[in-house]
Amino acid sequence: MTDTDSKPELPDRLSGNSRSPHYVEEVFHHKIGIRLNGKELTNVEEYCISEGWVKIPSPKSLDRRGQPMLITLKGGVEAFYS
Repeated sequence: MTDTDSKPELPDRLSGNSRSPHYVEEVFHHKIGIRLNGKELTNVEEYCISEGWVKIPSPKSLDRRGQPMLITLKGGVEAFYS
């Protein structure tokens, strides 16, 4: 019996930006959840489990390309499929 809903293993570092070298398209076919220090975050742009940080968009500041600036939050990071 084969599992038709098999999901790829979540990488240690993942980015939601398709221009990043840490972008893995196969992972984004499934819903991903991120917890930082036990609190679930819904607006994470990039994470690294081994280094213990996540990047979230700034609510107001934009970079020169018009994209939101990213704020780095540090702590215990956990990635999971939800």
